[in-house]
Amino acid sequence: MGIRDRPTCFRSPWQNGLVGRLIGSARHECTDHVIVLNEDHLRRILSKYASYYNEVRTHLSLGKDAPCTRPIERFGDIIAQPILGGLHHRYARI
Repeated sequence: MGIRDRPTCFRSPWQNGLVGRLIGSARHECTDHVIVLNEDHLRRILSKYASYYNEVRTHLSLGKDAPCTRPIERFGDIIAQPILGGLHHRYARI
C-alpha cells in the first residue's frame, strides 16, 4: 500500500491529528463492521475502502463533494452500486 512509518514524539497528540482522524474513519466506517479473516483479507478491505474514501465518499471540507469530482446529472434513474459487500454504496444516474 506504500505506507511508511513516521514516528511522533511521546505524548504529543497534536502531531498525529490527521492520521488519528483517518484511522478513526477507517475503523468506524469499515473495519468495525467486517470480520477480518487474515492479513491478506484486511489489505483487500482497506484497499477498497481507500478507493471509496478518495473517489466516492463526500467530505465536508470539500463542500460535500468527493475528492474526484464528477458532473451533476439531473435526469435519469438512480442506481446504487454496492461497495465493500454493500457496507457502502455509490449512487449514479443512468
